[in-house]
Amino acid sequence: MEAINLADLYDSPLLDWSGIEDRLGAGLTQAPGTGGPDRHTCWLATTNPDGSPHVTGIGALWVDGCFWFETGQGTRKGRNLARDPRCVLSLAALEFDLTVAGVAEVVTDPATVADLAARWAAEGWPARVDDTGLALTAEFSAPSAGPPPWHVYRLSPRAATAVATVEPGGATRWRF
Repeated sequence: MEAINLADLYDSPLLDWSGIEDRLGAGLTQAPGTGGPDRHTCWLATTNPDGSPHVTGIGALWVDGCFWFETGQGTRKGRNLARDPRCVLSLAALEFDLTVAGVAEVVTDPATVADLAARWAAEGWPARVDDTGLALTAEFSAPSAGPPPWHVYRLSPRAATAVATVEPGGATRWRF
């Protein structure tokens, strides 16, 4: 992994990726007053067919060094990812703002889909595996997810940038 100090001009320290991972692993909720500046939302940026950006809020989990999210394959983000899986996820936590760039892949392993369904259910979204074993269903989801089935995606980081929002500050870019 390569780390570049983006705040060297201000004599700010290089941020430690393991600290970022530890914070992500501790979980970030979307409930007001928890995890971020009043709350946190993950934003996913994909590329529309004409090359313009498409940005939408999503629920994402950090597990095993990757972000995991779900959406219907007929949604704008689902269609964009099918055509071009490169994307960027961004979020604001209390301690830092973060962007993670990489490739999102549809998860086709039934055990992994079941594991993620259980994780989302434990956080309060009653997700469960559908009859195919490859997608999720529930009584509800975010309006931007489209109707079920919702497929699980893994976003493996290729690059990340964090800007510290607490002392001693700092900004770092990592390439994995």
